[in-house]
Amino acid sequence: MSSILPPAQRIWSKVPIGKEELVWITLSLIWCLIMFAMMPLWHFYGKQNMSNEAYKVPFSEYSKKVTEMVNAHQVGKEGNLPIVHPPVGSDVYMYGGGFMWYPILELEKDQSYRLHLSSADVQHGFSLQPVNINLQVIPGYDMVVTVTPDQSGDFHIICNEYCGIGHHQMLGKIIVKE
Repeated sequence: MSSILPPAQRIWSKVPIGKEELVWITLSLIWCLIMFAMMPLWHFYGKQNMSNEAYKVPFSEYSKKVTEMVNAHQVGKEGNLPIVHPPVGSDVYMYGGGFMWYPILELEKDQSYRLHLSSADVQHGFSLQPVNINLQVIPGYDMVVTVTPDQSGDFHIICNEYCGIGHHQMLGKIIVKE
């Protein structure tokens, strides 16, 4: 034989399992089954994960929808960015690119909106603060999530996915009115 160690005197599969080992295997299996059952429960009943949709769309088409929404519902400006107040229950379009989130949205408290997100250049992270909403925004895709703001105030959007030299300046805002 060319083995460094001598062959085993016993075949491991024929050795009986010890009582302590059997208890640990049983407990591990039960815990795995519990966690497996909890995953869909956390998703549907725990409000842990947002249900969203994604559609492949060229950015040229997506930017037309953003421009149409801004032209139809602009209520003001903050710096160079338009503030848009879309109708309740409507589709709301926003994109990340050029180290900013465009436009600033003004939404109403306790009303639902379909928020569409896309990227003009590279992958971005959409992190709404202080609410813990985190989404990946990928170029060429329209990421859709239904949002219902339940508190009023100014909410800041930060990019939590490194997107280039100006990543630290990539901010946006959603204003929720009473």
